[in-house]
Amino acid sequence: MPLSIQKLANRLTFRQLQVFKAVYDLKSYSKAGDLLGLTQPAVSSQVRHLEQALGMPMFEYVGRKLYCTAAGEEMAACVRAVFGELASMQNRLAALEGRVAGDLRLVAVSTAQYVVPYLLGPFLQRNPQVNISVAVVNRATALERLNDNNDDLVIMGMVPQGRPLTSLPFLDNELVPVAVAGHPLLGQKTVTAEEFLNSKLLTREPGSGSRLALEVYCQQHHLKINPIMELGSNDAVKHAVLAGLGIAVLPKLSILSELALGSLVGLDIAGFPLRRSWCVVHPQGRYPTPAMKAFVDYVQENIAQFEQLFGRLAGK
Repeated sequence: MPLSIQKLANRLTFRQLQVFKAVYDLKSYSKAGDLLGLTQPAVSSQVRHLEQALGMPMFEYVGRKLYCTAAGEEMAACVRAVFGELASMQNRLAALEGRVAGDLRLVAVSTAQYVVPYLLGPFLQRNPQVNISVAVVNRATALERLNDNNDDLVIMGMVPQGRPLTSLPFLDNELVPVAVAGHPLLGQKTVTAEEFLNSKLLTREPGSGSRLALEVYCQQHHLKINPIMELGSNDAVKHAVLAGLGIAVLPKLSILSELALGSLVGLDIAGFPLRRSWCVVHPQGRYPTPAMKAFVDYVQENIAQFEQLFGRLAGK
């Protein structure tokens, strides 16, 4: 017969729930111990006491791999709700004192990793009790995470149309055509977009923001893209250009050092640089947490300062 709520509450501790959550998230007793500063036997003991209180196993090994049982999945949902309510209460208490606190989960497309650090410093100085996590992903994954609505804010360009999203543009993203120093194109007086694109084009994978921007440009000007190589990050594309494998269109903020040193050279081509906006994005129906609202307000209030800062970095 199930225990009464009071008896069950007497047997459970928050430490047990914390340990359970760590094991569930990491699928490992030893990794959970490392995270919490506990030995593996101590983790096993906490889980065992939890299982004894509930009368059912939470985890099981199949071979050497740890799996969560059906009862464990039910427990995981309960634990998420409990810790979620605690976080919400913490935020509300902070708000009563006029402070902003709590977690802020940001997702940034890979190109935005050059922008995000400059946003976070002043924000954290103003709101030191906000805990920020940043996941850097490609554009396709960022769109998936927007659909799942598990994060607070996504920083991206090329915001999809026709979706119920709220978008705040805050900074220009310049995509510039570049070649390695000494490339034959640099000796020409003029270079057309078609000549450039046919000079061993290196690109990101389909679906990335910078690739999509180039595809839109080519579609508008009736040009074809025939890349000789697709790479999974802007850094990989940059180093491929430096290695003399071809030319590319890259975010200017990702190659400032190389442009300053002269190892990469921008080409003067009609229609370039391509200009897109970095945006802070979230689903329209999402209720903002205090930390989320504070960050959006901070970005909106400082758009002019961001333009000046990144203008100086880009040598304007």
